[in-house]
This record gives sequence, C-alpha cells and structure tokens, in this order.
Amino acid sequence: MTDIGVPIKGQADDADSLISIASVGDYLALLKPRVMSLVVFTALTGMVVAPGHIHPIVALAALIAIAVGAGASGALNMWYDADIDAVMSRTRNRPVPAGRVAAGEALAFGVFLSCASVMILGIFTNLLAAALLAFTIFFYVVVYTMWLKRWTAQNIVIGGAAGALPPVVAYAAVTGTVTLESLVLFAIIFMWTPPHFWALALFKSGDYEKAGVPMLPVVAGAGETRKQILLYTVALAPIGMLPWFLGFAPLAYGIVSAAGGLGMLWLAVDIWRRPDDMAPARRMFGYSILYLFALFACLLGETLVMRAIA
Repeated sequence: MTDIGVPIKGQADDADSLISIASVGDYLALLKPRVMSLVVFTALTGMVVAPGHIHPIVALAALIAIAVGAGASGALNMWYDADIDAVMSRTRNRPVPAGRVAAGEALAFGVFLSCASVMILGIFTNLLAAALLAFTIFFYVVVYTMWLKRWTAQNIVIGGAAGALPPVVAYAAVTGTVTLESLVLFAIIFMWTPPHFWALALFKSGDYEKAGVPMLPVVAGAGETRKQILLYTVALAPIGMLPWFLGFAPLAYGIVSAAGGLGMLWLAVDIWRRPDDMAPARRMFGYSILYLFALFACLLGETLVMRAIA
C-alpha cells in the first residue's frame, strides 16, 4: 500500500475498500471510448435509415443515451474482468487492474450510468427503445462478460449480439418498432464480429491463454480458427450487401459492399492459406474495422443525400 492510500497493482482485495485517486481520463477510459464511438456511429445510421421524423433534440438525447449505455457496459465489463485484464498485456494498464480506479467505484459508476441511460432513452423516445437498451447492457455484462467469455469458445459469436443491437435500439427510438431493415443492420454487425475478433485472437492467443479465457485459438487451435474466420467471412459478404438487395440502399452502397466483401474474403483466404504467418490476421483485424465503417458510412451518407434531394 502506498502512503497516500492508492492500492498497489495486484492488491485487489484491498482495492475495493479504498477511494482511488483517478483522473477524468481514467473514468473516460472506463467507458471504452473507441467502442463507444463505433456504437454511436452505427446507432446514428440506424436512426437515419429509420422512416419517419425525429426532432433533432430528441435524436441527440437518444444518441447520448445509447452512448452512455455502451460506456456503462464497458465500465461494468472492466469491473468484472479486472483479474483477466491484469494478466493480459493488451489490457493490464486499464484503470481498474492498474489500480487507478477502485473496483467498487467502477461498479457504482457503471450501474449509475446504466440506469441513467435507460431512463433518459425511455423519457425522450419510447419504452421499446429503452427496453432494448436495457437488454443490450444486460446481455453484454451478464450473458457475455460474466458467463460466455469465461466458459465457451463461442463467446464472441453469441456475445456479438450485444454489439450488434445499437442500430436496432436507435431505429426503435424513431419508429417504436423493430423491422426487417433494423434486423439487417444487426445481422451485418453480428456476422462481422467473429472474423474481426478471431483475427485479433490469433495474434493475441498467448494473452488469452495466460488469462484462462477460452477464445477459439486457445481451445480449438489456430487451424480451426482460420477455418472459422473463412466460413464466417463467406457468410458475411452477401449479408453485407442485403441493404442493396432489399432496396433500402442505392447502387453505390451495393458497389461498396461488394468490393469491401471481396476484400474481406481475400484476407480470410490469405489467413487460411498462410498458417505460420500472423501478418494476414493483423491485416484482417485492421481492414475489418474499415469495412464496417465503409458500409455504415455509405448507408448513412446516401440516405441523407436522398432525403435532401427528395
């Protein structure tokens, strides 16, 4: 224990009973801002694609509520996973395992933000959107973080539903319904998640093994992981084109999604054909982020342009 009462890293039992000295940046880090930015972007796309009109103030409040809900999920994830995070090189400097934020503070912060985000969304939009946001938080924290992540190699597959729900929540905030269009956006993110995270898991498998997390490369081996990345990417490529096939995205989106899907397939094949080289997996991880961003940016931009000229 240090002189000023800040717990030394590794003294987890004492950390819960202490008030840590943390900066604003530490609390922002608890929210997983990079994940939050993706959530906000996909939610904004779902909101714009939704038919009907929403007042700009209501739309802003809804996006803030969804963002805060995502941040709350991140804080609760860091609270529960502090033991795992402390072992992994990628996460050991997060605020809780590094001792800058006490675990109890992270828990209280996450619970408060969860409740506030659901209440705000319900007040400004509708009960369905609020219920979907509450379910998203519950699914990510309880189903994925507390159960799936530590017990099955399918953690990313099933748990990916939480990350795929924000556009559905935003769509419901506008329309009060869940429709085929919002479910297609869900399906794109849901199918994108396994190849994206398994690519990361391939070149970080040592970290997951040390932490005892049953990621697919640890449980089934790198060969099976490469095969699964290829299979999921084969399924993802046509699903990424569904907005164009179903008529709620114009031709430009169809071209972007087809080209992006071919790029994903090329990388997946490259990963499968080069089992002793981690470079393709690293490229897949980075490219997959650009792929998802391109799909939603194209859908968002084209929808806004079409409405402007209508």
